[in-house]
Amino acid sequence: MAGLAIMTMAACSSTKVTSSWRSNNAPQLQKDNKIMVMALVPQKDRTLRSQMENYTVSELRKKGYNAVSALQTYGPQEMGKMTEKQVVQQLQGSDVNQVMTIVMLDKGRERTYVPNYSPYGYYGFWPYYSMWYSRMYAPGYFTYNTKYQWEGNLYDLKSGQLLYSVQSQSFDPPTTERMAILYAQRVVKDMTRQQLLAKQ
Repeated sequence: MAGLAIMTMAACSSTKVTSSWRSNNAPQLQKDNKIMVMALVPQKDRTLRSQMENYTVSELRKKGYNAVSALQTYGPQEMGKMTEKQVVQQLQGSDVNQVMTIVMLDKGRERTYVPNYSPYGYYGFWPYYSMWYSRMYAPGYFTYNTKYQWEGNLYDLKSGQLLYSVQSQSFDPPTTERMAILYAQRVVKDMTRQQLLAKQ
């Protein structure tokens, strides 16, 4: 029974886009432009930052775009104490045209009570009665699930305009790496749907 519950919970883990928006003035991105991907997560989650940036960069490159990771380019704290003007100048000095930020809005744990239920089926009177009788007195158990809320924004560096915004959530990912892979795939797919990225 416990094994069945574990498999069921694993199947329920997911990463999905919940909403997205594209500016009416946003042009389709040119493949020769450089896109800097910059994830903002708590400092203790540097590995997660690296994963979110690297897999998003990878998905953009698969579509032929010149994407780079801010962490790989500048290091973990390069921009932490800079002014806005200094940051923009540094990005422009690296020939960056667009910046895509990935922000962890929230990370929380949810506790869910799982009753000790068996799969439904058709039974005779006594098997049916005894099955439900045992359910009424058999204790269930609690599971703890982790939920992430993400927001991604794409800015044009020259004008400062917000071109695109996407909200997503990840529910109980098996690993942070798997979450980063699915996040990148879902968001790049949505950017293509919004016609920000060219279809191959």
